[in-house]
Amino acid sequence: MKDTACALGRRHLTSVSPRTQAEIMLGNKAAHRTPRAHPCRHCGRPARRKRLLRRRLRSLAYRQEAWLDVRYAEYHCRPCRKSFRHWPLDVPPKSRYDGAVRAAVLERLLRDGLNVERTREAMRRDFLLELSVGFVYDCLDRELRRLDLPEHRRRTLEGFSGTLCVDELHLGRHALLLATDPLADEVIGFALVGDNDVAHMRRFLLALKGHGFLPEVVITDGSNIYPPALAEVWPEASHQLCVFHALKGVNEKVLDAVRRVRRACQRRGKAGRKRKPGRPRKGAKRRGRRPGEGPTNEEKAAFAYRRRYLIVRRLEGLNEGEKADLERVLGYVPELRTLWRFAQEVYKAWGTDQSLKVARWRWARIRNRAEYQGVPELKAALDGLEKGKLEKTLAFLALPPARRQRTNNHVERMNRSLRFDEKVRYRWRSRKSIVRWVLLRVSRHAPRPKGRGPRPPPA
Repeated sequence: MKDTACALGRRHLTSVSPRTQAEIMLGNKAAHRTPRAHPCRHCGRPARRKRLLRRRLRSLAYRQEAWLDVRYAEYHCRPCRKSFRHWPLDVPPKSRYDGAVRAAVLERLLRDGLNVERTREAMRRDFLLELSVGFVYDCLDRELRRLDLPEHRRRTLEGFSGTLCVDELHLGRHALLLATDPLADEVIGFALVGDNDVAHMRRFLLALKGHGFLPEVVITDGSNIYPPALAEVWPEASHQLCVFHALKGVNEKVLDAVRRVRRACQRRGKAGRKRKPGRPRKGAKRRGRRPGEGPTNEEKAAFAYRRRYLIVRRLEGLNEGEKADLERVLGYVPELRTLWRFAQEVYKAWGTDQSLKVARWRWARIRNRAEYQGVPELKAALDGLEKGKLEKTLAFLALPPARRQRTNNHVERMNRSLRFDEKVRYRWRSRKSIVRWVLLRVSRHAPRPKGRGPRPPPA
């Protein structure tokens, strides 16, 4: 450790992080313990040390220069008559930077979401490192070559829960097909295709089936490309339509009814004796609202419309202030009480803490209510959920309570992270760059299975 302090300087050694200090000590330990003989990398026989070598690499220190002193040796094997050098670090032998610098570059690219230029600027500002664009891309290439895709496939297959979420993401002229396991919190696979159609979806699902994935439930949105492909590839699997997408369509119809009621309430507010034609007389004052008369119909309609989101919110998710506003809205416009009651019953009918028989009974009760059938928007929402579509939204109730998953939000969240990467880089250049970037993002994903803590990402 004394030689290291002399080589780097006391100021540099004390300013380096503990991880970098460990790497510095390991580097000097390898230099001091460079063996006189080392197994030949060609034939495996002992090779004698020919000469000692030394190099200095840039390391990390916050707003200071830090150097890593590396000593290694060159060996010569007499039986095979070949020479080689034993490099002790996990970086290329001719690299100018150590592994801590490469790890910091990958953290800013993959975790912080910075692009190449902003990564270079951050490394220049924090660590006084002038990195080239080629070195940043070399860090990505080296990390990509270290990925063990067969091991990832084996791990995901062993921990597969039987539930599969599938979705698509449009990236410029390409479409990314993505499949995830929501219960194990794993990315199962992806495919980058030119067209988002039934043929490409069938090919993607067949590839997953060829790797051994046989799901019991497949969760998708309401796109028309999924039913024929799923019926051909996994005919025994249940097709679960995402409840979130179905509920979004129902709530849009409810809000359409709120807008219609608001317009009718505003028209009632303009009824009564009309104002005399012509310009008002100079100095005349219009009579205002008398104390105790309360708000007008127009003001009531405006107040209810500004808080229309309360009609489609779950009652248990509202705080005390929102509950008071909801009571005021329903008191101002009594017609909205039917819409609010409909939304609350729909939430209960799609609940997870019930059996399939109870859910069907609740939906039949909603359909047979005369007050709901009398509202055009609610009738259209119920007609949009025909029997086949409604049964697909209830497929999760056939599973045990611990395995019930009613939405494909898991794969949607992964898509949103990739969409954010697309906005940061503002332009996807080629098919190869997209595939490489998705592989890197998948490799940095730390699974968090339901009921367990997060697992570290694969090394």
